[in-house]
Amino acid sequence: VARHAGYEKITTELPASNIAGEYQPSERKRRALRRALVASGFDEAISFSFIDATHEERFELLPDFVKADGDEARFVTLTNPIIEGVTRMRPTLLSGMLDAVRHNLNHGTRDVRLFETGRVFAANPERVKLPLEREAFALAATGGATEEGRAGASRELDFYDLKGALESTVDAMNLKPLRFESARVKHLREGQAAQITSSEGKAVGSIGRLDEAVAALYKFRQPVYVAEVDLSALLEMEEMPVLYTPLSRYPSVGRDVSLLVGRRVTLAEMLNRIGDEQLENCRDAKLVDVYEGANLPEGKRSVTLRMEYRS
Repeated sequence: VARHAGYEKITTELPASNIAGEYQPSERKRRALRRALVASGFDEAISFSFIDATHEERFELLPDFVKADGDEARFVTLTNPIIEGVTRMRPTLLSGMLDAVRHNLNHGTRDVRLFETGRVFAANPERVKLPLEREAFALAATGGATEEGRAGASRELDFYDLKGALESTVDAMNLKPLRFESARVKHLREGQAAQITSSEGKAVGSIGRLDEAVAALYKFRQPVYVAEVDLSALLEMEEMPVLYTPLSRYPSVGRDVSLLVGRRVTLAEMLNRIGDEQLENCRDAKLVDVYEGANLPEGKRSVTLRMEYRS
């Protein structure tokens, strides 16, 4: 139409409209996700939607997405791939994410923090129908914990840096907090892996340190921490209402309590137990310190919690 009517006749102003545009709820959540991860020091990666066919068996996929029966027909295979050998539509984002980490490491960038959002694919049990698709997002972090205003890293990144970035992202999306439970995950190191579940108990992903066998395939010489979450499940969750209350007229009082507990007792279990008491004036509880060493019984550690009380 523009070519026939004449490009010179098209003005530079947008046509008048009395309809106000707005973001859909899912788009607001996606934008909040990106802003939170960028604020946590992550860069966004974009990788191909197709991968090498040998990659998908290395990773544990999103819960309730691909049947774990070992049948190759559960994946989507391209009959005419663009790149020779790259014949599989990705069932996970982690394969492309780790390729991006390796690319950065090979070019001398040791401190890498990346995230990616995109679709993953699985074959439909009803062969006449189109493949199944879900949105997912993945995180990968390795190297030093660089901070703004500091020339060098004061420590190495660990499991809790990635967990904290994920928690801040969910908080920015205005969703209920996720839960983390120790679990065995195929591509993660035993003892440094957790299953991620929603507040309702539905499994939505995994997080942890990359297993040595998988790290060796990518020739990683430093610990790499990864997470993959079902973004479709997060987008379906109901947003929490934002409530405002006036500031209290009374000051708060903090009390530290040190507990001697078994090494397998998690912080989440202790905080949940405090919440179960439903104390009217107990406003918050958080971790202060953990001590493991001399003068403690074997298999025990001292955990100090700080409780905030306010009328």
